[in-house]
Amino acid sequence: MRLCINIDHIATLRQARLESEPDPIVAAGICELAGADGIVCHLREDRRHIIDRDVRILKEIVKTKLDLEMAATDEMVKIAKEIKPHMVTLVPEKRQELTTEGGLDLAALEFKISPAIDLLKEDGIKVSVFIEPSPESVDMALEIGADMIEIHTGKYGRLRDANDIITELEIISRTAKLAKELGIGVNAGHGLNYGNITAIANIAEIDEVSIGHSIIARAVFTGLGPAVKEMIEIIRRTRP
Repeated sequence: MRLCINIDHIATLRQARLESEPDPIVAAGICELAGADGIVCHLREDRRHIIDRDVRILKEIVKTKLDLEMAATDEMVKIAKEIKPHMVTLVPEKRQELTTEGGLDLAALEFKISPAIDLLKEDGIKVSVFIEPSPESVDMALEIGADMIEIHTGKYGRLRDANDIITELEIISRTAKLAKELGIGVNAGHGLNYGNITAIANIAEIDEVSIGHSIIARAVFTGLGPAVKEMIEIIRRTRP
């Protein structure tokens, strides 16, 4: 299972003072040198953390792959088509949210998402859609032409009752298996940390996880390279 690092929170710290550091470009290099399989960043409409300059430079310097998270808007599609990241993950976006709160409602937003996918794929950009774990969402992702899904694991990350956790993991597992049966790539992310990643890594159909906040938070105390390596070690122990 591949590990991609979301570096948004490096940019959040920079933007808190509108300074030039810490630079997410430097963070991306450290993550790759530590063994990360890819770099993730979310260019929000309000540019609250990652900014256009970051995405342009990241496309030039990232050696693994760059996953650009974005809303399916005309502005973002235009930027993606100009920069051509290795892949795009389409996510819901609300100005007032602290972080992405859930998956896309593909049925309700098909009229926006399907054309965006078509435009991105014209330039050879692979497209993932961020969904809640459910068979219906997988079917819709296939219908609108997505190459991959990213399963929202935020609910799983918040649960504390053991029975509830088991139930949610079963739903995530069924979603991942269905996607694989339909020939769709399977990623997962949101709310994953050093304590709960093992159960997700045990789901063989999940190809890749995207983790940001937990690793950046650990890096405050250990340094970014060791924080990334520690997560990789946990994953490798689970999925040799």
